[in-house]
Amino acid sequence: MTPRYADTAETRQAIIDACLHLNATGLTKGTSGNVSVRAGEAMLITPSGLPYEQMTPDTIQPVPLDGDPAPAGPLTPSTEWRFHQALYAAKPGMHAVVHAHPVHCTALAQNRQTIPAVHYMVAAFGGHDVKLAGYALFGGAELAANVTAAMQDRHACLMANHGATVVGETLDKALWRMGELETLAQGYILSLSVGVPHVLDRFQIEEALAAFGDYGPKD
Repeated sequence: MTPRYADTAETRQAIIDACLHLNATGLTKGTSGNVSVRAGEAMLITPSGLPYEQMTPDTIQPVPLDGDPAPAGPLTPSTEWRFHQALYAAKPGMHAVVHAHPVHCTALAQNRQTIPAVHYMVAAFGGHDVKLAGYALFGGAELAANVTAAMQDRHACLMANHGATVVGETLDKALWRMGELETLAQGYILSLSVGVPHVLDRFQIEEALAAFGDYGPKD
């Protein structure tokens, strides 16, 4: 498989730009999100606790795709590197992971609710619903296992009492999915507030899945 990204200053800057986009669009606040891309035999991920505005290409952290990161310098990889790493291992066709705390996604996650097929755009996430990953302490192996299980046949999940995570064939597609996921969550919450949402049946979602193809941002 030809690597989609290489460890270059341009790739590292793209990760920073993605983080700035998350904050600018309200998909996350402060440093609560993290972004990575697969780059050859490693992934490049945002550092832990550093405000996005202070990031430079040399602050982006390399982590092997298998095994623990090697200590290097004063900065450390995002505490969530384990589930990024686990998702790359489970999904060889995906080259970017975006994790954030969008308000509406997080509200559903706090209620431990999934998102059913209340809109055909659920097909953007690979199935008939958006699943919920079970709660575990941030940064740990248990959370990595929970997220990977919830996304086994999906491109996104909510995370109980935490937030949301998406994957993408490209970084742009991962960012697009995060924005669409928050819109879907917001619409679902609003529909619950005014009545009982109608859930599309399996055939209708199968139609949408077949029609979607490679819908969304391309390379």
